[in-house]
Amino acid sequence: MAEGRGDPDAVVIGSGPNGLVAACVLAGAGLDVLVVEAHEGRAGGALGSEEATRPGFVHDVGAAFFPWGTLSPAFQSLPLDEHGLRWCMASVESCHPAPDGSYACITRDLNRAAVHFGNPRDGERWQDIARWYGSIEPDLIGMLLGTLPPDPVRMARLGPRHLARLSRVFLASGRNLSERWFSSPAARRVLPGLALHADVGPDDRFGAGLGFVLGMTATTGGYTVPEGGARALAEALLRCLRSRGGRLRLGARVVRVVTQDGRARAVRLADGTEIATRVVLADTDVVALLLDLVGREHLPARVTRFMERYPRGWGTFKMDWALDGPVPWSVEPARHSAVVHAGDSIDDLSRFTAQVRKGVLPDHPYLVIGQQSVADPTRAPPGCHTLWAYTHVPSVLDGGWAAHAQRFGDRIDARIEGLAPGFRTRIMARRVVSPDQLQAMDANLVGGDLGGGSNAWNRQLLFRPMFPYFRYRMPVEGLYLCSSYTHPGGGVHGMCGYNAAGRVLKDLA
Repeated sequence: MAEGRGDPDAVVIGSGPNGLVAACVLAGAGLDVLVVEAHEGRAGGALGSEEATRPGFVHDVGAAFFPWGTLSPAFQSLPLDEHGLRWCMASVESCHPAPDGSYACITRDLNRAAVHFGNPRDGERWQDIARWYGSIEPDLIGMLLGTLPPDPVRMARLGPRHLARLSRVFLASGRNLSERWFSSPAARRVLPGLALHADVGPDDRFGAGLGFVLGMTATTGGYTVPEGGARALAEALLRCLRSRGGRLRLGARVVRVVTQDGRARAVRLADGTEIATRVVLADTDVVALLLDLVGREHLPARVTRFMERYPRGWGTFKMDWALDGPVPWSVEPARHSAVVHAGDSIDDLSRFTAQVRKGVLPDHPYLVIGQQSVADPTRAPPGCHTLWAYTHVPSVLDGGWAAHAQRFGDRIDARIEGLAPGFRTRIMARRVVSPDQLQAMDANLVGGDLGGGSNAWNRQLLFRPMFPYFRYRMPVEGLYLCSSYTHPGGGVHGMCGYNAAGRVLKDLA
């Protein structure tokens, strides 16, 4: 039993955005849904905010900017605004400065973007590409984020000309596409820099698509932030769930998916409680789900072998700062930008990629720098600002991360100082979060991997998490994966949960 009611129709393990979206969809369809969350204090997983440096400074603990916030079909399907969610935007979405003073900016105002994108020729080219993308975005998003195989109706609406042009994008490397489209170093580093949000380097085969999509969605939906912190999105999802009769149980760590006759029958909690259910949806790491919670004895041998060598993404090193004023960027548009990307050139990004893949700390780290308080002044006391940044690193270092974290944090401070002289004098307090600490915060972030496993081309689509288990059903009947470890992968869009819930409803019909 759970919370005085009968056994639920569905148990969702984990309350990250995908788990909460799945729970909302199922509860909206009339199912009795229980979400069980190991964290004792809050729901949301990596969707959290806290005063991590000084009182009054609200820092996002994980996810911070949401290019899919207003575009995701999952979020559009839920009345989150009725449950208190308010999106905030800066006037510039993304700025890409270099120490030589060159820069390129992405804005929702395409005329403004054309003036600030490397040089006039590249600005006009960017404007043309963004207008083309805007004309096909609704059908393209449905194809990219929806359940596989893609909807043939959407593909037919796109037509052969648009599909051929998209194919040339997705079959290219980031370097190849950028050098084909743009002439200035500033413009050329934009899309490869965006692709490095995940473990996709500029020279990776078929690597251009991720940077292209992140760049284009910035021109339409923007890099939005929830007012009050990322936790506001989790809280709105939770209120939506409860309004539909769904339940949340905190401090409820699942230690076993109880399987009988090849079917998931219940979940067992750490305190020994068993909750029987018709279906189980897991917003979890796929390896932990199958090898630890289900157990090898219930799995095909080839599934077990693959899970033992599951391809992880890179580690992540994150920092938060409390500042007594705005970052004094040398490039003026960066002062108004939601996100600033530090990557000097395509070659600089390629060198960074090679260092991380060799297992060494990058000496000139690529950075994704978030200025949430520029878009949402509620994040800091009057006149002050928060700053958030991450870079990719090896998950494990000789001697452990404790021996390296503060010195590497100093290296990141110096990297920002080079683009914003005087930055270090603005720092009131800072926090460093190494890959092992990210995993301690959220067990799904294995080794600090933010993307639900590698995002290389051969880990997408039919191969996510592995063939033939790409349609959310797991090898055990009645068990579904709804985390970023399945299609369409990382990013806060809720579509893994949305698609998995749709599959459950079809199977139960």
